[in-house]
Amino acid sequence: MEAVKTRLRLQAGQRPHTDDHAEAVRYLRQQMLTCAVALDQLQSGLAGHLAEQRLLAQQALHSMQLELEQAQAELAGTQAGERRARHMALHDTLTGLPNRRYFRQRLELALRHDEGTPPPGMAVLFMDLDGFKAINDNHGHQIGDELLRVVASRLSRVVRQGDMISRIGGDEFACLRLDWHSRGQLIQLAVKLHEVVAAPLTLGILKLSIKPSIGISLCPADGQTVTDLLKAADLAMYHAKQQHSGHAFFDQSAAR
Repeated sequence: MEAVKTRLRLQAGQRPHTDDHAEAVRYLRQQMLTCAVALDQLQSGLAGHLAEQRLLAQQALHSMQLELEQAQAELAGTQAGERRARHMALHDTLTGLPNRRYFRQRLELALRHDEGTPPPGMAVLFMDLDGFKAINDNHGHQIGDELLRVVASRLSRVVRQGDMISRIGGDEFACLRLDWHSRGQLIQLAVKLHEVVAAPLTLGILKLSIKPSIGISLCPADGQTVTDLLKAADLAMYHAKQQHSGHAFFDQSAAR
């Protein structure tokens, strides 16, 4: 640009070395054409430079967008991975139910209700499948695992949304029931759980039937800690198994 300005100034200060008017006009036209060509060249150069800069800017912007998308994808993947890890840490891989750890956490949280005072009407129901070992031994672990998945699905359909069904381990399941108002309600729940598990099922060509033994512990009567309530429910479950009664409440006198 400066070179063109300088050239225009020089040519503006020059006068044609002739007194012929026509020659002078031709000379001026020639100089104007020369300047026009120079301006065209300058404009073309500037247009090319601007186009190049625009392309570089677009490439840089595209690169930044790709990096941003990649960072967002990595962040989303990390968050999804964390959610999967948390889910796996708190759920049983076979049945998808909450595992023992999650059940204990939920029970602990319920026990801390109302500044450390446990809520009235909280019960733990502990279930064990009678004869499961024989089915596992006679038909293989694949059938045993499928049976556990069916039982888990059936139990999940029985409980209320606010309650929890968990696979504690092996063929043992637990139910956390909140806000019950009478033993009769808990008996109805235990009977319902027993019936839904004991209903005949078909796995391939096998027709199977299995029954649970259910022990029930009450809070705060049978315990006010996670360990005490689970232990009481477990002892009640063994009593139900021995008596073939389907379910039993924890009896403190019998536990001594």
